[in-house]
Amino acid sequence: MRTTMTLDDDVVDLIEEATRRERRSMKEVVNDALRRALRAEQTRPYRVDVHFSQLRPGIDTERLNELADDEDDSETIARVIA
Repeated sequence: MRTTMTLDDDVVDLIEEATRRERRSMKEVVNDALRRALRAEQTRPYRVDVHFSQLRPGIDTERLNELADDEDDSETIARVIA
């Protein structure tokens, strides 16, 4: 399909730079760039639901790394989560 568009000067510069760098035609560069941009909009951002939990009494959140260094990690995890 043929169409006429007016492009901003900075966009034209980017297209020309890409055509030289990639040694491809302007048509190929523009079509590939549009495909990538339009497909990116269709993907949903990755989202993680927040899970609130409490540590056992006596666990100082400021010193968790120190606690993990002092003991085996599996033992630390079992004690903190249990």
